[in-house]
Amino acid sequence: MRIGEVAAASGVTTKALRFYEERGLLPQADRATNGYRDYPEDTIVRLEFIRRSQVAGLTLAEILDILQIRDAGTAPCGHVRDQLAEHLTNLDRHIAELTALRETVAGLHGTAAAADPAQCNAEVICSYL
Repeated sequence: MRIGEVAAASGVTTKALRFYEERGLLPQADRATNGYRDYPEDTIVRLEFIRRSQVAGLTLAEILDILQIRDAGTAPCGHVRDQLAEHLTNLDRHIAELTALRETVAGLHGTAAAADPAQCNAEVICSYL
């Protein structure tokens, strides 16, 4: 398949395909006699995996690790499980941090909404913060 055909079939831009190839996420495409890239049919499956992995929050480096494990002939299931567990831990921590931040901002907003701007102390720049 030519690069344009792969792009159309996968919803990935030709620029992204070249980038993925440069980064090793896609194997180097064979070249036709005219120099055009010639991707195998299974490229679409690989691109779908990359997209699903990105939706799950994996970085391209993490995705590359998984692909390299699979390309070496080993099922990456254990590695993927560990990656997802790490992402869950990070997400839970981030959610807790955002929840605390929201409470702080809501409190500051409540104070600002109830305050009289005429009583503002110019020496502290803004007493709401």
